[in-house]
Amino acid sequence: MTDESAVAEETILSLGDGDRLSLGVAARLSRYLQVLIQARKMGKETISSQELAEYTHINSTQIRRDLSGFGKFGKRGVGYRVDSLVDQIRKILRSSGQHNIVLFGAGNLGQAIASSDVFADHGFQIVAIFDVDPKLVGKRFGDVEVHGVDDLERVVTDQDVVVGVLAVPSAAAQDAADRLVGAGVRIIFNYSEQLLQVPPDVTVHTSSPAVDLLYALYFYLT
Repeated sequence: MTDESAVAEETILSLGDGDRLSLGVAARLSRYLQVLIQARKMGKETISSQELAEYTHINSTQIRRDLSGFGKFGKRGVGYRVDSLVDQIRKILRSSGQHNIVLFGAGNLGQAIASSDVFADHGFQIVAIFDVDPKLVGKRFGDVEVHGVDDLERVVTDQDVVVGVLAVPSAAAQDAADRLVGAGVRIIFNYSEQLLQVPPDVTVHTSSPAVDLLYALYFYLT
């Protein structure tokens, strides 16, 4: 281990269980990680803070400040080692290793998600797909089999699943969310536009391309 790696490791390990990143830092680190993973897939071995800035639209000074708070990762004139920085940011975000998730909905959107590497690139493995349509049960999309909802609790327990992805029409979203919560899922990633009612100990994140476009349009117009 180099001196720089040792400093970074020591800094990361000093983050106790009670320490939490601010929402802004966590969001920016997640964005850096997304770009780094794509850069690695493109064969890049190093990347500069300026390149990260161009891909993320975050000021390069802010990027260096964010990363320097957790150790010395890069070298002036060389940049950051992509593989090393991916590993270190995953440690900071406490997302190292593999995390099992389930996908609810085997329609067009669910099939596209199951067949892509959108989650696998970040260490999330879809271990099962669930659907209420008996005609879809038993089919496979990507490497994942579609199960009936009666199997949901067993799979969540056996596979230690805490995250469920909703890829269902808005009208079916609340029922699907209720089933996931009842099975023990505590984080729901919602691709529908439905406002979900869940217990206080369950976190819902809604992904909306329209909202992302409005956000981008606002900054373009102003």
